[in-house]
Formats: sequence, structure tokens, C-alpha cells
Amino acid sequence: MSEGLSTPVKIPDKLFFKIGEVSRLTDVKPHVLRYWESEFPMLSPPKNRASQRVYRKKDIETVLRIKKLLYEENYTISGARKKLRELRSQGRSAGQMDLFGGGDRKQIQAAIDELERALSLIEGEE
Repeated sequence: MSEGLSTPVKIPDKLFFKIGEVSRLTDVKPHVLRYWESEFPMLSPPKNRASQRVYRKKDIETVLRIKKLLYEENYTISGARKKLRELRSQGRSAGQMDLFGGGDRKQIQAAIDELERALSLIEGEE
């Protein structure tokens, strides 16, 4: 890691990446990637038929986020895990609110009620 840690990474536009490709892109050794998989539940690339890990773009973004937390911001493994959970829940909440244009509770509850009515209609038709 002799280069600057914050160097932006251009992730190629493809669906799947092998662990060696991810290692080169992120400058994180494969054994470290495998270890991080055991420590960070949000990093769990599936395996293909040949039992090789296949990382997706979101997995690479997660690796880069973990790397930044550990190496630049000096988090511990457990601290980084907790921070990632917080970021995910904040992102999820913000994303849900964005669906309703800032989301006031009445609009959200009205949408939930409407969805529940639609679901009961669908279930009643089966």
C-alpha cells in the first residue's frame, strides 16, 4: 500500500469479478478479503459452480468502504462493522423517505395502508 489510500478506483463495467481481480482493483490481498468475509456479514460474495467467489460491483464498493474505515480512519474490525451497519440503516431510512419526497408520516402511512389493501385484494383473488 505504497500509493495514496484515497485514490479513486475505477470499477470495470461487468457483472462478476474473481477474487484476484478484486484484489488488484482494491489493493487488498486475497487472504485479507477472505478474512473480511468472515468478519463483515455484509460482505458475502456468492460462489459459482466451480466454488470460486464471484464478487459484484456492490461487493467491491463494500471492500473499498471497509478498507477506508480500517486503514484511513483507523477503526477496529468491530468498530468498522458497527459503522457499516449504521451507514446501511441510515441509507435505508433516507432511501425510504426519498420515495415520499422527504416523507411526512401521514403520506408514508397512507402508502402503507394502500399497499396492504392491494395485498389483501391480491391474496383474496388466489
